[in-house]
Amino acid sequence: MPIVQQPDRDAPRWLSSYYFLRAGVSVGWVAAALTIGRAAPPAAAVLLVAYPAWDAVANLLDARRSGGLAANPSQSLNAAVSGAVAVAVAVALGWSLHAVLAVFGVWAILSGLLQLVTGLRRWKAGAQWAMVLSGAQSTLAGGFFVTLAAGAAAPGIADLAPYAAFGAFYFLVSAVWLRVAMIRNASAEHLA
Repeated sequence: MPIVQQPDRDAPRWLSSYYFLRAGVSVGWVAAALTIGRAAPPAAAVLLVAYPAWDAVANLLDARRSGGLAANPSQSLNAAVSGAVAVAVAVALGWSLHAVLAVFGVWAILSGLLQLVTGLRRWKAGAQWAMVLSGAQSTLAGGFFVTLAAGAAAPGIADLAPYAAFGAFYFLVSAVWLRVAMIRNASAEHLA
């Protein structure tokens, strides 16, 4: 069933809801990573695969809702990259956590750059400065993960939790920013 493109005036409402969802899933992932993920390696493995898999699904959802995959090439590519990374993480789990961290690092760099492009492309929708910052920070964090993966210290799922937490923060800031702007616009229209 094709998804009908929503009018531009509906974009802030959709993006606000979408960003709240992304923030909530990220907070849930961080909580699970720091509790059951730390205590149970099989749970950590599932969480490590689920994080990029969810990112793939979320990017597809947003791209389809925002005009379709062809109209949103950075998100379409981000969905494909995240899907491939979910598979790569599953394979890397068979090698070592260093390999998993390296895969996450490369993914953070690529998805961060693609998120930055998406934020710049959507600038007029509002609150995209937080998405641009998030993309830039993701790119930097990816470089850190790659460096950490080459080190001698044993990495774990807790090393990725701050990355997901910052992502949640940026999504939440964008969601709230858009929601406040919608309330202000509605008030201004009501008074006019």
